[in-house]
Amino acid sequence: MLLSACLMTVWTTSWAQGRIQPLDAIVAVVNDDVIVQSELDTQIDLLIPELQARDAAIPDPAVLEEQVLDQLILERLQMQRAQTLGLEVDEATLNEALTNIAARNGMGLMELREALEANQISFEAFRDDTRRQIITSRLQQEEVVKEVRISEPEVDRFVETERDSLITRSEVRLSHILIALPEGASPAQVEEARSEAQSIARRLRQGEDFASLARAKSDGGRAQEGGDLGWFPIGEVPSLAAQPAQSLGRGELTDPIRSPSGFHIIKVSDIKGDTPEPITQTKARHILIRTSEVVSSEDAQRRLEQLRLRIVGGDDFATLARSHSDDTGSALNGGDLGWVSPGDTVPAFEREMDALSPGEISQPFESPFGWHIVQVNERRDQDTADELLRLRAKEALRMRKAEEAKELWLQRLKDEAYLEVRLDERDR
Repeated sequence: MLLSACLMTVWTTSWAQGRIQPLDAIVAVVNDDVIVQSELDTQIDLLIPELQARDAAIPDPAVLEEQVLDQLILERLQMQRAQTLGLEVDEATLNEALTNIAARNGMGLMELREALEANQISFEAFRDDTRRQIITSRLQQEEVVKEVRISEPEVDRFVETERDSLITRSEVRLSHILIALPEGASPAQVEEARSEAQSIARRLRQGEDFASLARAKSDGGRAQEGGDLGWFPIGEVPSLAAQPAQSLGRGELTDPIRSPSGFHIIKVSDIKGDTPEPITQTKARHILIRTSEVVSSEDAQRRLEQLRLRIVGGDDFATLARSHSDDTGSALNGGDLGWVSPGDTVPAFEREMDALSPGEISQPFESPFGWHIVQVNERRDQDTADELLRLRAKEALRMRKAEEAKELWLQRLKDEAYLEVRLDERDR
């Protein structure tokens, strides 16, 4: 879209009101593209029901408008960057994604289309939005996620300090202190109870014994048992304690929580976790050909087909990987990826690798990084809890670091772009 053509505000005649009014004023210029009022209004109309469904506070209209416009700007910048890199989504990939969305909702593709249209949502618009999400995901994988590195000392520290967060919880043992309020309590009574509960929480965090304070101070029914409520299956935890039961570590406690009956302090005294399932690790090696403006997808696929024929014919995989692979990290080691655990690679790669028997070489296939062939050398089962905890820690760290890196990357995209917000100019 040409900027000179887009910078005109479209006007239409409002015969009902007998005056001229703006139909689609420009609310932001993003490099050589624009965002118009109708796009902003549509996104706000979609967001408000989501906020209401989550019982979340809806910001002041002016604040909400600014927040949604900022998200639209970030989306537009990412799509522009993806276009520069030549990232696209073919119809087969898009249709597979839509089919998976339908399946997750217990529908076929046609049923999904009918359900969307029954809710006045255009299926074509839904397709376009899904395509943008896939492209954005690939872009972030290429520019941010693949650059994230996790060191073994980082994993050690995470396991030591946040071990409980890595356990899939099956049961929790809870303890409880209640500072009760009478029915129809006055503001003074509420404030007095709040102050006492806060004082107790401070004393507990300074090291005083929970059971002793519960027996001395709590109005709860289990005060004389030291506030011990016993074990709860995670799905049967009382609603007041549901969130702390999932998020607090062993021995941690909440700030005072207000309810109609008073102020509650909840402690997660102990945690039981599900026994981790064994995992299968794969020792594999690969050759990667990245696509670019010079190397098309067809070129990359054809080159890998030729390399595969040479390997099957007796050429050494490692030698060809050193000479031809664009994955510099593994190419120096003959394409060797070491022992790969579930979740270590992107889904497209993992799916192809898992389908191979030891010694077998895949046909060329595509992932967000480019085109690959992969050979499986060996497989082994790992069933130690410590190893699985480390794998979970590594994934949690990767997600945390990737999110931090993504925020910096998005800010850099904004800093390097030409942006002009025109919300204040619409009524002029």
